Amino acid sequence: MVMISTKTLYSAVLKTEQIDDAHKFQSLPQPSGSYPYRLNVPNAGNKRKMVFHMIGDTGGLGTPGIQHQLVAQMAAQYANAEAIEDRPSFLYHLGDLVYHYGEAEHYDTQFLSPFENYPGPIYAIAGNHDSDINPESEEHYDSLEAFYTAFCNTCPKTIYFGKDTQRKSQVQPNVYWTMEAPLATIIGLYTNVPKYGCIKKEQRSWFIKELQNAAKHSAAKAIIVSLHHAPYSADTNHGSSLNMIEFLESAFKEAGVKPDIVFSGHVHNYQRFSKHYIDGKTIPFIVAGAGGFDGLHALADPANPAYNTQSPLLNEVQLDNYCDNKHGFLKIAIEKTPFSFNIKGEYYTLSRQNHLEGSQQASLFDSFSVDLTGR
Repeated sequence: MVMISTKTLYSAVLKTEQIDDAHKFQSLPQPSGSYPYRLNVPNAGNKRKMVFHMIGDTGGLGTPGIQHQLVAQMAAQYANAEAIEDRPSFLYHLGDLVYHYGEAEHYDTQFLSPFENYPGPIYAIAGNHDSDINPESEEHYDSLEAFYTAFCNTCPKTIYFGKDTQRKSQVQPNVYWTMEAPLATIIGLYTNVPKYGCIKKEQRSWFIKELQNAAKHSAAKAIIVSLHHAPYSADTNHGSSLNMIEFLESAFKEAGVKPDIVFSGHVHNYQRFSKHYIDGKTIPFIVAGAGGFDGLHALADPANPAYNTQSPLLNEVQLDNYCDNKHGFLKIAIEKTPFSFNIKGEYYTLSRQNHLEGSQQASLFDSFSVDLTGR
């Protein structure tokens, strides 16, 4: 396993001049299910072990072979699992299935075809590109129209814009929603189109209540939050999102509940941060947005005046590991015994940097663990 010391090299940054593109906010479609938008997934492991994949930002046409290679490696982990309970039960997508706009015509080549051979169900939250509308499109369509067809149907149906796919539509109840699984509550946020994300009052109220509900079951279930826009990042293209940091921290405070781990995409690389809170809790913030888009995002020099590292919002946030030159995916395992309760994460990268000639193997790059024992 490759480990990289980053303590003195890189850190979370805020761009000195952040783009204000709040005008790009798109209104949300009507939910396909009933409030509070929870989906029970009883087949996601059992009360002893739950394994699943996570990946973000898989869309793009520049080098479509990347998506196929990554799916092949995730499928191999499923096929080669030593026991049934070690097989990943599903894939959770962190957004940006298609680029650069959420048009239905892009889903077949950028998502359905590459993921046709993934052996399990796929769930998702929408990214900014999935939600945006192409201003030059000759055909009118609403924000998230294609995403809803693929992921927020009322029952599994044939996806009309899939040419040869056997995959049916998913039945998520809303664009923001909660997965209820035997060992985890996964709260998925929708952060809309603007570059640094935007979440309004109605969703914030829902999120606070979902955190509080999840806390009632925390002795038996991990509390996981997923969102597309990364709160913390050390990259040159986006940097950290002031909007998402302030949103999450204010919601955690009002709810009186913090999750055990936070996952995001949006930034096209892998980063693992730890945030240390005054109450003694440490939360990993994981960025996993190197899922297929050909352009990867390098990390920023914190001494560059274009980036701010001194904001109080970045205090107690530490970059523990990163990979900004290879594509990859996460495998998450949650295990509970009478004596222990842990979230274990592994990040795998393709074996060669942006080289798609021939078959590639996935190499373990990073691993981490969150101890939930005894709470």
